[in-house]
Amino acid sequence: MTTGKTAVYPGTFDPVTYGHIDLIKRASRIFGKVIVAVAHNAQKGVLFSVEERVSMLKDAVKGIKNVTVDDFDGLVVDYVKSQGSHVMIRGLRMLSDFEYEFQMALTNRKLADDIETIFMMPHEDYSYVSSRLLKEAASLGADLKNFVPEKVACALIKKMRGGA
Repeated sequence: MTTGKTAVYPGTFDPVTYGHIDLIKRASRIFGKVIVAVAHNAQKGVLFSVEERVSMLKDAVKGIKNVTVDDFDGLVVDYVKSQGSHVMIRGLRMLSDFEYEFQMALTNRKLADDIETIFMMPHEDYSYVSSRLLKEAASLGADLKNFVPEKVACALIKKMRGGA
């Protein structure tokens, strides 16, 4: 059952994984609209450009009617407000994610106490998958088909082999 509310799922998505897609699909069943917001995050040392990450996400969610993909720069709480939303989705894979996400949620609450952070867990098949781990696996020639869509796997392997 979906509500009329809009939720924003912000992240770097460098690259998008099946774990991200799982959360997006599940959030789309709860909220009337889900905006997947790609953070510019230059300080995080991303592999893919904002345009590449947005393109990969658009392709990955193209069949989900109430999901859109956008990008943003600056404070996530400002972006959430600019979209008329008061809900932010964050994923928790393992206990190790909790401390960082909890800190971030409390900081965001101090910045904008009208925005709620909702934590969602991916399906257990994806709970151990991280973009960082997949980049390392790709650099070593691993088959990524169980972790990311085929177009993402091809782009990741090309990048890791020094291609544009």
